[in-house]
Amino acid sequence: QVQLVESGGGLVQAGGSLRLSCSFSGGTFSRFTMAWFRQGSGKDRDFVARVLWTGQPYYSDSVKGRFTISKHNAKNTVYLQMDSLKPEDTAVYYCAADVRSAPVQYMYWGQGTQVTVSS
Repeated sequence: QVQLVESGGGLVQAGGSLRLSCSFSGGTFSRFTMAWFRQGSGKDRDFVARVLWTGQPYYSDSVKGRFTISKHNAKNTVYLQMDSLKPEDTAVYYCAADVRSAPVQYMYWGQGTQVTVSS
């Protein structure tokens, strides 16, 4: 059974940086599409970024140019480097995994990690 564990969240000032990590176990990591979503208080869960098994990244317009997703197959880990953070980036960030390239619903989810950006 695939398990995902996020880490790296915390409190940061606007303009700062954080790097989130998602550790993957229970499957063949290199075959999976990995993604990050986020959910602000009282809001829907939104797509942030995904990286295909090929390494091709995709980003939401709201984070393009500020966030970078990367997949380290040897470490079974996907990262989300977040730079130039804004208060509106405050949310619980979730890691997701699926064997499909662009699933409507991802099969596996982590428990989430809180990111808070102060103004």
